[in-house]
Amino acid sequence: MKVQEREQGAGSREWARSLAVLGGSAAIALTLSIAACGAGSGTLQLKFAHVGPPGSLYDVIIGEFARRVNERLGERAQVVTFGSSQLGNDEVLLQKLKLGTIDITLTSTVMSSTIDEFALFEMPYLVRDRDHMLRIEREVFWPELAPLAEAQGYKVLALWENGFRHLTNNVRPITVPQDLQGIKLRTPRSPWRIKLFQALGANPSPMSFSEVFVALQTGVMDGQENPLANIYSGKLHEVQDFLSLTGHVYSPAYLTVGSSRWVRLPQDVREVIERVAGEMREFVYATAEQMDAELLRTFRASGVVINEPDREPFLEASRVVYEEFANAVPGGRELVDRVLPLANQ
Repeated sequence: MKVQEREQGAGSREWARSLAVLGGSAAIALTLSIAACGAGSGTLQLKFAHVGPPGSLYDVIIGEFARRVNERLGERAQVVTFGSSQLGNDEVLLQKLKLGTIDITLTSTVMSSTIDEFALFEMPYLVRDRDHMLRIEREVFWPELAPLAEAQGYKVLALWENGFRHLTNNVRPITVPQDLQGIKLRTPRSPWRIKLFQALGANPSPMSFSEVFVALQTGVMDGQENPLANIYSGKLHEVQDFLSLTGHVYSPAYLTVGSSRWVRLPQDVREVIERVAGEMREFVYATAEQMDAELLRTFRASGVVINEPDREPFLEASRVVYEEFANAVPGGRELVDRVLPLANQ
């Protein structure tokens, strides 16, 4: 069965329910905070901090994860969520995991700046679809990449999704790489994303997501690139004229804990969290796919001009990034050579 056929209806219903209640994580955080305050002193509180604003894919899937975990743990422990970068950006949250001042985060691109081999997922058009990603997870991520995170003091509990990334801007539709010439483009703080858009002719600048709306609104940046759910939750479509469905990078999201803090949690609590983390994948994929379809309709209705360019010229123009990854990262070429054939299985 294809991933997109699984739990579509369930994903749609859960997304609608989550968005209807105070925009998702805001309500969940409030509810869990109240519950935690009312619980006995023996209730263990687990801080789940992330950067996703209300309405984002992060917001919805983390809210569902917290609901499932808390339902099973009851008075034993409670997950309390802190979204919208309340406790810091991705870099800060990774540091806090190591310090033990937060318990869980969901992070994405920043891992490629922390662990060189994770930049595999920065390679343009590497991941064809979600079924391909499932095979990559099984054959490459768990046996080869996850242990590298543990060596750095992190434990990845599950591989979820940030999404396929697309371009928006206020200058022109992007139909070929040459259309990016001179465009001031916000990127995440990933050296590989910067290299990609330099190769494509843009003028990329790294910036925290929380700063992007104002940068686009004031013209400091002409455009940006993000999954559709992030574009919507950040209200970026309100200050952008064009959306080009380039799908240039697929970004996994890593449900991550700090190794030293993790091993100090009670074993039964860890078992519940790990079990729910694994169970969530189908919900994550179904919700992400449903959100993408709904959001395209929303963007069109709001007046954003949408185009879907031929991806082959973009891939051809960005092959230099593959070559640099192969030369700069030990085992990089072998990783790419293992992943690409999995698309055809």
